[in-house]
Amino acid sequence: MEDIAEKHGKIAVIPGMEPTGHYWFALGKFLQDIGMKPVHVNPHHVKKSKELDDNNPNKNDRKDPKTIAALVNEGRFSHPYIPTGIYAEIRSLSNLRFQTQEELTRIKNRLARWFAIYFPEYKEVYGDLKAVSGRMALKEAPLPEDIRKLGVEGVNRIWRDAKLRGAGMKRAKTLVSAAEHSVGSAEAPEAARMELKNLLADMDVYAARQEELLRNIEEKLKKIPYIDNLLSIKGVGMVTVSGFIAEVGDIGRFDNPKQLQKLAGYAIVANDSGKHNGESRISYRGRKRLRYVLYEAAISLVGKNAEFREIHEYYRTRKENPLKKMQSVVAVACKILRIFYTILTKGVEYDPEKLLGDISRSFFADSSIHTLLFLFLSLLLYFLLYRSVCKFLTLQNKHLV
Repeated sequence: MEDIAEKHGKIAVIPGMEPTGHYWFALGKFLQDIGMKPVHVNPHHVKKSKELDDNNPNKNDRKDPKTIAALVNEGRFSHPYIPTGIYAEIRSLSNLRFQTQEELTRIKNRLARWFAIYFPEYKEVYGDLKAVSGRMALKEAPLPEDIRKLGVEGVNRIWRDAKLRGAGMKRAKTLVSAAEHSVGSAEAPEAARMELKNLLADMDVYAARQEELLRNIEEKLKKIPYIDNLLSIKGVGMVTVSGFIAEVGDIGRFDNPKQLQKLAGYAIVANDSGKHNGESRISYRGRKRLRYVLYEAAISLVGKNAEFREIHEYYRTRKENPLKKMQSVVAVACKILRIFYTILTKGVEYDPEKLLGDISRSFFADSSIHTLLFLFLSLLLYFLLYRSVCKFLTLQNKHLV
């Protein structure tokens, strides 16, 4: 590439590629380190424009590079962000945490399947799979027939030997009774015992791994300025902040929060044509995990934070352009994004009064409120004028007398 550039009198090389999964990571980092700026071409654009030259939808390794080069030449590309330093660490740790959470969810779903087949009555005794007394009993007696053989005394002895508090004869009787009346399958008992043992062990491994990852992420986040200001917001936790920083990276590379909104796929897309005014929606084109983190944060804040709950209710009940419930949650997510951007770029603290000030300004911006306010001020002015005239006439009468 350097030889060709020199031959033709060019001073820069722009490597363009499709962001196909993780395959571009090593090449992109290498090009960045030697002073080049790799760019990404949207695979959707490549697919749609490959027929422009030959009117043929064929796809091969000779045609695609030409299409990509043509798009780069026209300026239809984007610059990828490759995080470095502490931001690269946080993104990698956050990705590991997401993968661990996905594995935990799979294991819980498989456990739910196991109990539905072999011991459906267990969930009536223990609503939480993490219950310590239930886990101890299952390790010794996985199937209902094993619990029946142990009996009430045997189950209670397991808890007494472990010196476990909060579980006694009453809970043991409930568990044995559920086992005696179980309608679970009794087929392939050896395989069922092995499956439950493996699932419980896997859940412990991934739960411990998730806690370790969260501790590491917390230590890394301490190195980023103003993170404590984000965590001081009621309803915002370590998972939300770490997910946000992992997806956004260095906040200083953004000029305004609208760029962040576009990165998250929360940019508003209008559907208008002529006299037709369709319903607007979000673009969904951006970082999926960032969109997920902001949505989960919005749900949490609406449930736990009084100011955001009031904002949510205002969006849903305002007179002009009221939003549906899901639309309001998205609007709250965008509000969170703007607040995070302001705190991290300016170093200010979270101010609930300033947040609610947006509602006040919108309230006074309503045309009906303007009308009422005008009428009130007119009546007040008339009343003051009337009092002044009456006082003047009274003084004149006194003077004549």
